[in-house]
Amino acid sequence: MFLADRFTRRRFFALGAIALATACRRGAGSPPTETAPTSTPPALGPTPASGQLEAVSVALDWYPWSNHTGLLMAQERGFFRGQGLEVTLDVPANPEDVLNLVATGRDTFGISYQTDVLLARAEGIPIVSIAALVQHPLNSVMALERSSITRPRDLVGKQVGYPGLPSDEALLATMLESDGARLDDVKLVNVGYELVRALLSGQVDAVIGAYWVHESILIEQQGERPVILRVEQWGVPDFYELVMVTSEQQVREQPDRVQRFVGSMIQGYREAAADLDGAVQLLVRKYPETNQTLEERGIRLLAPLWTEGVPIFGWQEEKRWTDYAAWMRSRGLFHGDLDARLAFTNRFVEAARE
Repeated sequence: MFLADRFTRRRFFALGAIALATACRRGAGSPPTETAPTSTPPALGPTPASGQLEAVSVALDWYPWSNHTGLLMAQERGFFRGQGLEVTLDVPANPEDVLNLVATGRDTFGISYQTDVLLARAEGIPIVSIAALVQHPLNSVMALERSSITRPRDLVGKQVGYPGLPSDEALLATMLESDGARLDDVKLVNVGYELVRALLSGQVDAVIGAYWVHESILIEQQGERPVILRVEQWGVPDFYELVMVTSEQQVREQPDRVQRFVGSMIQGYREAAADLDGAVQLLVRKYPETNQTLEERGIRLLAPLWTEGVPIFGWQEEKRWTDYAAWMRSRGLFHGDLDARLAFTNRFVEAARE
């Protein structure tokens, strides 16, 4: 009944395992390096000769959903192949392995989270974001309308379900403090990723860790009306929920491949945004188990966030990275020095602009 709610969507990968693997590749203790070029990278190149397609893979963050439709469009309409790329989309057995797969070279690209990219780089893992897939947070506090919860301080004395992640505790603490309350004023209940089930069953009064473009619709499909408190509207610095990542090694050694991938991906998301119904139909055709009604509604909430306030899909702002990193550090999510400006690059998105 709540299949979509059960999949681990987020975070806190095994940093130690990644660090060990990447140390073997580049020498333990070496910090991530500068990824920005001193010159403009090449724009999309000419179509390679037939039969010379390069195989690249993308590790998805979750099972296929509407946020992946731009990649599906780029596949379906030949944008990747037109740039000499044979792109496969992989659903990891454990979505928490995405950064591990990319850092060790088993996948060329991956969809991850700004939070995780910063945590990885704080551990010396050379992962870099090459495009923002969503311009704002999707994570939210969610309650039922009949609960009379309308703002963070209404959670005082209540039970709040969460997936057990320190980052969600930090988000909730900030939201509460912005409204005159404290984390100690609520009871956190680790419900894993059964967020919707826990909320609808009355096990908890609210949850954090739910996507307002997804779980809210699941709740409505069960006959309830959700209340959504978006984290960035209650004291949390605005951040990118989902980003496309690759390794610094790819950026350094295969910039043309990365450029062709990013340019084709941008074309795919442009096509998906122009035909939302067609994008969902493609998703359903490729993955028949898709909840079509949910995705048809969800993509209409999600698609505006692909390019809201930016000149081109994928654009990232330095301030968004530095402010969020400072907030993470202030909340004890990582310690030590971290130059958040090196965690991302716009070089490939910039070169793909028409």
